[in-house]
Amino acid sequence: MTPALARLIAAQVFLHATMAGTRMAAPLLALRAGYSEAAVGVLLALFALTQVFLSLPAGNYADRHGLRRPFGMAVIAAATGAGLAAAFPVFPVLCVSALLTGGAAGTAAVALQRHVGRAAEGPTQLRQVFSWLAIGPAFSNFMGPFFAGLAIDNGGFRLAFLLVTLFPLVSWFWARDVRELPPLEPTHAGRTEPAWDLLREPQFRRLLLVNWLLSSCWDVHTFVVPVLGHERGLSASVIGTILGAFAFAAAAVRVLLPVLAARVKEWAMITAAMVAATALFAIYPLLHSALAMGICSVLLGIALGVVQPMVMSTLHQITPEHRHGQAVGLRLMAINASSVSMPMLFGAAGAVIGIAGVFWTVAAAVASGTRVAWGLRQVQAPGHHARNAAQSP
Repeated sequence: MTPALARLIAAQVFLHATMAGTRMAAPLLALRAGYSEAAVGVLLALFALTQVFLSLPAGNYADRHGLRRPFGMAVIAAATGAGLAAAFPVFPVLCVSALLTGGAAGTAAVALQRHVGRAAEGPTQLRQVFSWLAIGPAFSNFMGPFFAGLAIDNGGFRLAFLLVTLFPLVSWFWARDVRELPPLEPTHAGRTEPAWDLLREPQFRRLLLVNWLLSSCWDVHTFVVPVLGHERGLSASVIGTILGAFAFAAAAVRVLLPVLAARVKEWAMITAAMVAATALFAIYPLLHSALAMGICSVLLGIALGVVQPMVMSTLHQITPEHRHGQAVGLRLMAINASSVSMPMLFGAAGAVIGIAGVFWTVAAAVASGTRVAWGLRQVQAPGHHARNAAQSP
């Protein structure tokens, strides 16, 4: 890992931790203020909702202006969102904070992923740098809630929001000196093609479908396992431990990915992840002990944890360089739209076919998509060009 990439990862960790800390503290404050679970659900949805609408504009903006300008705007939005919650800790302001911090995290992610993908040299380094970059959100999802929780217990909610308001400033400290990549050649500079044109490319559609299926696995595990655990008579702490084991495994495997990425192709890891997810989702509802569910959760975390870096590496190989920002934004929009809608769909389906039926339906859907993932082995890199080492992240 180069020093420049390490700085970018640190910048991403602190900016994403602002959103993660706010996402933990805001619903808790709303519940303690007497708001219903339905209101809290709306509040949580707002963190992803902004990214649905901002991802494509953020991608276009990053294609035109590079890294520092969109990242600086994300820093301002995140600090403003958390600062408003610290100054006015009431429900309507918390909703605004959710929109701002969620949008900031998405905008920063698009700009960072585009920058890192452009700077990498060849498919092997693409797999490695995206493996390193994927560690950031996994760590910040722990860091943000942990420090916000400590602040709440020791000084109240205002202190927690004030603390996470400082995180974007630390983020900018790490990102401010990162060198912009050379601008694109004049034939591509300033070109604004509709992002939806990317869907005409068969491999891009294939990749987006595979990513959506595997992202749905993540959503269904987070949403349905607590229900399944309740049916099994497990305590809240045990259910939390099972979910925590999943998150830890997904983060831990990304630490090992840079080594594995040098030896295994993207399509092979994505296909293996789909096969493993199919088997684990088919088995999961048949398990009754907490230990068995915990082991299955860890294995599923390992399988799904490898997906995002491999998807990002493939995406940068199948899209033209001057449209990387659009492609990243389109992918992020699809994933966040799924995160907003899938819990409602899963809940309705569970009422009709039962929780086990939800698991098996998802397993069947992922199994049907395995052949699509296998087709990614034909990927070529029309838009990715070798660069000298001085431009590496």
